[in-house]
Amino acid sequence: MFGDSSAGVERSVEQTLGHLRAIDTASTATDQPLTLEDLYRQQRMRMVRLAILLVDEPATAEDVVQEAFTGLYRNWSGLRDAKAAIGYLRTAVVNGSRSVLRRRKTAREYQPPHQADARSAESLAMLTAEHQAVVAALGELPPRQREVLVLRYYGNLTEAEISEATGVSKGTVKSTASRGLEALQKVMRSH
Repeated sequence: MFGDSSAGVERSVEQTLGHLRAIDTASTATDQPLTLEDLYRQQRMRMVRLAILLVDEPATAEDVVQEAFTGLYRNWSGLRDAKAAIGYLRTAVVNGSRSVLRRRKTAREYQPPHQADARSAESLAMLTAEHQAVVAALGELPPRQREVLVLRYYGNLTEAEISEATGVSKGTVKSTASRGLEALQKVMRSH
């Protein structure tokens, strides 16, 4: 179904997350939102989907995005332009998702692990079986590998932009992406 090569896995990841990116891009009215309200209308669902890909729970993803927009509101007067606001949001969503995953890990040390309500039926209905398998396999990767692959293929970010959003060096981004694709290939073969 996915092929045994890492190129085949990368192609599947790129197609799946590219499909989701295209859905989100089609719903964005302009590239230059003028107000915080415009930015919220145009970027909210894209940021929610980014958070869902990172934390696996729609309700938690919504909370992460709301916190990111709250932080943006507090810092709105200090931003250069709309592009800076989108970068701020992306970084806030990544950092908020990391915090959720850290808290989740700590909670699991004291309680039995819970099964996450993976994704909404609406978001899965838009994906083919192969795309659903890729998204499910992404959920099994370590958080940093998942972050890098999601930001690369869903966020369509460069290594430099991923480095900025995650706070790691470009070299770490590159090696993490490579290790993530290898791990994804193993996960997909085992299913």
